[in-house]
Amino acid sequence: MATTPAVEGFNVRDFYGDKMQHDDATKEYLMQQVMVRVRNPKASLDFYCKVLGFELIMHRDFPQWGFSVYFVAQPGTVNPAKLAELREKGPDSEDLTWNLCMTTSGCIELTWNHGSEGEADKIYNTGNADPTGTTNGEKVKGGFGHLGITVPDVYEACQRFKDMGCEFHKSPNSGGMKGLAFVKDPDGYLIEILPQGEMITKPMDCNGVALDGGEGYKDNSK
Repeated sequence: MATTPAVEGFNVRDFYGDKMQHDDATKEYLMQQVMVRVRNPKASLDFYCKVLGFELIMHRDFPQWGFSVYFVAQPGTVNPAKLAELREKGPDSEDLTWNLCMTTSGCIELTWNHGSEGEADKIYNTGNADPTGTTNGEKVKGGFGHLGITVPDVYEACQRFKDMGCEFHKSPNSGGMKGLAFVKDPDGYLIEILPQGEMITKPMDCNGVALDGGEGYKDNSK
């Protein structure tokens, strides 16, 4: 039976609950964003807003530096009153959108470098054994892995994603870990799809893979 290797001085339980003494200075800190670069802002906003259900809460254009940024968040994480105000007034109030964005946790910042939309194919390395963007065309061992969302039913969500034309890296029954999936965004970044409750499985998934089918676990960094 495989076991987890030991790391000197490390006990994961030391980071739970009362054993972890947080500095009072950090109590109002917020995990506000993760940033990924995108080739085409329309394609990316179509995916994150229309497919995954995110809402655009702020954008800024910086033509003098050649880039634009778009902050998207799940509506359930956004202050309802501020979101209603944004929907009523629109995005032209910079103070409103800035305040809303900087107080919303879990945003994704989509960064578009102007001109990249003219490239014919993917241009950014996804961090998962990907040769994209390398100078020699060889795959690199990635550090970044994926973004992730949770859904009420992974199998139903994946059927919807398939119907909307999404590309799968792993359907729910493929691979060694059953009941979860990975879809790709327009730039190839992986989006993990996990259940909000019990990790259930079903006999057949959206790609026609049976529960006892599919290959074993694969380390995407290699």
